[in-house]
Amino acid sequence: MVKQKYKFNPDSLQYDQINHTFRDKLMNFLTYLSASAVLAVIYFLVFSHFFDLPKEKILKREVTQMSLQYEILNKQLDHMSYVMEDIQNRDDNIYRVVFNSEPIPKSIRTAGFGGVNRYAELDGYDNSDLIIETARRLDILKKQAYVQSTSYDEVIDLAVNKEIMLASIPSIQPVAIRDQRRIAGFFGRRIHPIYKTPHHHSGHDISAPLGTDVYSTGKGVVLRVIRSRARRDYGTFIEIDHGYGYRTFYAHLDEVNVRVGEEVKRGDVIGFVGNTGASTAPHLHYEVRLNGRAVDPINYYFNDLSADEYDAMIEMSLQGGSFLGM
Repeated sequence: MVKQKYKFNPDSLQYDQINHTFRDKLMNFLTYLSASAVLAVIYFLVFSHFFDLPKEKILKREVTQMSLQYEILNKQLDHMSYVMEDIQNRDDNIYRVVFNSEPIPKSIRTAGFGGVNRYAELDGYDNSDLIIETARRLDILKKQAYVQSTSYDEVIDLAVNKEIMLASIPSIQPVAIRDQRRIAGFFGRRIHPIYKTPHHHSGHDISAPLGTDVYSTGKGVVLRVIRSRARRDYGTFIEIDHGYGYRTFYAHLDEVNVRVGEEVKRGDVIGFVGNTGASTAPHLHYEVRLNGRAVDPINYYFNDLSADEYDAMIEMSLQGGSFLGM
């Protein structure tokens, strides 16, 4: 039975019965419903702000674990980068030095990581910076590992061909010590004997009697033979390609004993000391070139000089003097 409600009437001093219409009941219901909904939303916002739902707790725990794993991974990448740097240093400064090979340029080891943003799909997340940095470092390590693997393949080939390489690298003097009068000009700055002007001397001038044998200083193939007695430049000369970036140059010859394309061995007589070209007396101008650049031949006489003779020659080269053959 529905309870009746009454309202006091001050005019009649009596309680009148309240009769609600359907509209009144509907409005009351909607008011209660709206208030309940507003309270529910407020309760939900307050609860969600101060308390995590079970699913949110699981997701936050997973995010924390992933962040920790990325930090651990970055520490491992630090160690791997250190190991890779050590491997690269050994490759450039030990293995390639042993086999007289140029180190790999840094531009090749680190190429391919500029330009467009290759990690755009990883952007836009709370931990994007950490994820992108990790992905970038992994890409760099993969590229460096590939370059290093290729380098080791080359070093292995150099090791397999070491005997051929050692036979090819210039390692003796082009004129026998017994036939030398002196080394009249060393590598470096000096006054030109004819033009009397300072210039860079790119080889050694070895004074010897006219017609003295000139030897190939390593195994190789004759690249050029120029016959000239004109009083300029190098006169008659021979150039030999020894491979591995090495070439040797023999100038001011009187005669040649080889032809272009001929294979020669270390110690083969390839020509004879002369006085052709810009020369003031019979001598041999000898150069060693590595990868197109002239280097000091004094570093390539290790097969036919004693320690004392080599020290004496070094001392004379530093003083800019002449070294008498022993």
